[in-house]
Amino acid sequence: PEFVERRKQPLSNAVRVAMDLYFQDLDDGPPADLYHMVIREVERPLLEAVMRHAQGNQSHAAKILGINRATLRKKLAEHQLMKT
Repeated sequence: PEFVERRKQPLSNAVRVAMDLYFQDLDDGPPADLYHMVIREVERPLLEAVMRHAQGNQSHAAKILGINRATLRKKLAEHQLMKT
């Protein structure tokens, strides 16, 4: 299956492909704030996936991510992913 084949590829390949497409789509327009744009695009789905994997346990998710729980809580709040 296609999904299994993708799993064999490093995430960096997907980033390279996405960036190549981004630059092609610019049509010679200037890129702006590229670093922050990429981080915004990647961080939210990363947090969502890890929180699902950790079944909502922030301590476990923080450990998986290699960040402290306070940083995780801040990032969840920034992305409006905090459970109320």
